[in-house]
Amino acid sequence: MQANTVRKAVIPAAGFGTRFFPATKVVKKELFPIIDKDGRAKPVILAIVEELISAGIAEVGIVTQAEDKEIFEELFKQPAKAEVFQKLSPQNQEYCRYLQELGEKVTILTQEEQEGYGHAVFCAKDWVNGEPFLLSLGDHVYSSFMEKSCASQLLDIYEKVNQSVVGLTVMPAEVIYKAGCVKGVWNQGSSLLKITQVSEKPSIEYARQHLRVEGIPEDVFVCIFGLYVLTPKIFDLLAEDIKNNVRFMGEFQLTTCLDNLRAVEGITGYMVKGKCFDTGLPDAYLQTMIDWRNYR
Repeated sequence: MQANTVRKAVIPAAGFGTRFFPATKVVKKELFPIIDKDGRAKPVILAIVEELISAGIAEVGIVTQAEDKEIFEELFKQPAKAEVFQKLSPQNQEYCRYLQELGEKVTILTQEEQEGYGHAVFCAKDWVNGEPFLLSLGDHVYSSFMEKSCASQLLDIYEKVNQSVVGLTVMPAEVIYKAGCVKGVWNQGSSLLKITQVSEKPSIEYARQHLRVEGIPEDVFVCIFGLYVLTPKIFDLLAEDIKNNVRFMGEFQLTTCLDNLRAVEGITGYMVKGKCFDTGLPDAYLQTMIDWRNYR
């Protein structure tokens, strides 16, 4: 296996989903339905897994709370009950069989304590087993503006640069408080950015002073898209933060370790030719329900 071959992907899905209370008392937000271009209702997590597998990923690890492991295994590992299967259309019966095949590529991992996004990623360390891996948010779905999927685009860039790649997009100043932002220098004539700083949820004032990127309009900033290809070095850096109790807003974050990874190995940013749809907030989820299928 070549050093720049990416076989595995990780999807953290262990949050509490408090922004969707009380719905998340009974349904994990990663299992909320979205409607695809064929009119099929899919849990968000299934749409993400399908994107990653279609990009050539061989194995997907989903990090969940221990008490939710059975729910995710029900989706990916268990066949439909016989009485339900018989009532399905022939198309959905075939889709049931397809889900079983897809489930063979999925491993359910657990986060015993909810200590933040970075900690959830760290919980996949042993399963990743020293390989580079693709990381995808558990509450975002994507639509490419080109034939290659968004995940495929990042994997292609990683094969070329052979260092960690962070998918990028642009966001107006008023919403960067909920995003990771980056600063960097463009590679001449390309959509690649040599990242020189990574900042977690900066204030507008900080971003205006420290995170301007050449060629980007005023009060528009380069932000993290929600897809990454990372080297296993990220786990060493996460381990250091966990050991030293380095937290941001009370939790272990990935973004602070990305900045450390940048300093140690370098990170390439790539402006993804596609759109990211957020399903992690009620209003954004509603808009995703309306728009996502029309972008497919």
